[in-house]
Amino acid sequence: MLESNVSVITAFAIYLLAMLLIGVYYSRSQRHLSDYILGGRSLGPWITSMSAEASDMSGWMLMGVPGLAYSTGVSASWIAIGIAIGTYLNWHYISQRLRNYTEIANNSLTMPDYLKNRFHDDQNLIRIISAVFILIFFLIYTSSGFVSGGKLFETVFGMDYFSALLLSAGVVVVYTFLGGFMAVCWTDFIQGCMMFLAIVLVPLVGMIVVGGPVETMTRIAADAPQLLDMVPDSSTAGIIGIISSLAWGVGYFGQPHILVRFMAIGNPDELKKSKHIAMTWVVISLAAAVLVGLVGKVVLIDPLTGADTEKVFLVMSQMLFSPFVTGLILSAVLAAIMSTASSQLLVTASAISKDFYHTFIRKNASDKELILVSRITVLVVSALAIILALNPNSYILTMVAYAWAGFGAAFGPTILLSLYWRRMTKNGALAGIIVGGLTVLIWKQFGWLGLYEIVPGFIFSLIAIYVVSKMDKEPSPEMLKEFDEAIHFKQKITILKGDER
Repeated sequence: MLESNVSVITAFAIYLLAMLLIGVYYSRSQRHLSDYILGGRSLGPWITSMSAEASDMSGWMLMGVPGLAYSTGVSASWIAIGIAIGTYLNWHYISQRLRNYTEIANNSLTMPDYLKNRFHDDQNLIRIISAVFILIFFLIYTSSGFVSGGKLFETVFGMDYFSALLLSAGVVVVYTFLGGFMAVCWTDFIQGCMMFLAIVLVPLVGMIVVGGPVETMTRIAADAPQLLDMVPDSSTAGIIGIISSLAWGVGYFGQPHILVRFMAIGNPDELKKSKHIAMTWVVISLAAAVLVGLVGKVVLIDPLTGADTEKVFLVMSQMLFSPFVTGLILSAVLAAIMSTASSQLLVTASAISKDFYHTFIRKNASDKELILVSRITVLVVSALAIILALNPNSYILTMVAYAWAGFGAAFGPTILLSLYWRRMTKNGALAGIIVGGLTVLIWKQFGWLGLYEIVPGFIFSLIAIYVVSKMDKEPSPEMLKEFDEAIHFKQKITILKGDER
């Protein structure tokens, strides 16, 4: 037992040391706030795509989705399908326009910064309201990552949950604190590769141990045939459940930690390549995540219940592999947790430092001072997230769903229409953010119809934006001119390249 723990600890130590060294390396290159927040817009297509997906698919992909599939079967695929569709739509319709518009709109570094510049909000109302919602929902989201980390260390090393929670949170904070955006993106690239290999390897080996894919499905069909039904409940409640699962997809338009990757790529034309890389990663990874839960039903001797169902990937890894390989595979879970939590901390820090502190408290603050404020924010937000994560019986997927809905409804319609509708106004944007965010907060408390809160939140936000914008006076000529410049920005680049030839 001691020898097994030493092997697992060694694998974890190698991984953690590599991540921390990246953080230290990039800490020496943070001279400007744009470097810390957006990496100087210097990302390539591989780093952009892998970083976006690694920061998106946190512990909920390796723990939450397998746990749901373990409990409900292939019907968990509806969430995976919604996520895959949303990922494609986000890359196809949002990425390039947002990248171009943020450069046209006074080189915006954050999402609130972009919305402020997009709508010429001299009063900074959009900035402060956006920063408030980012803080609220990222506290919940980051907390879910810390819960994942706590469960990981608790399961692997037999630690008490509180100590495990502090350990996982500490690692995330250190390298986010030191390295900023480039450290987060490079570690995300490595972590994305690790996550992909781990989530594919575990169910494949599990099926081989059972006797192959056919034998695995045969045993599931014999022991629990309901797990192979894509629509286990054809009642109204069941249909609402499917709609709620698919609705995860629309949340992508408003996730700040994903959108910021689009803003950071060096050449906007390379976003097409990034899209193909990202979609390949997402489709295979999500299919494998569902498969983990199904194979776990056959592989695991002792059934998992309650919140422990989200440990199916961890338990299977320990059963199927040698201690050192187990350590490497479980490092992928830590990688997933770290990649998303660090991205969320960084976006929150940038919202507080640039969109609140720099705008309302110290307009003349230097870049060095703003970086310091960002790092202090990382510490404070992490402490609050740890407090929210103290309950070991929390469901990771439930916490993520709440935060996901908040961002998707508050910012999704606003970002989408800001890139495609010239007539949209500042007051329309404000109405969309407030109505979408508040709808999620209220709907979650009452759970009306059993419908996922992102559905009414997104719809009501779209309506609010349209109605208020139509009632408002038309945007200024300057705003319309900027809109046209941003939309035709790619075309200009293409023409210039053609002239060079």
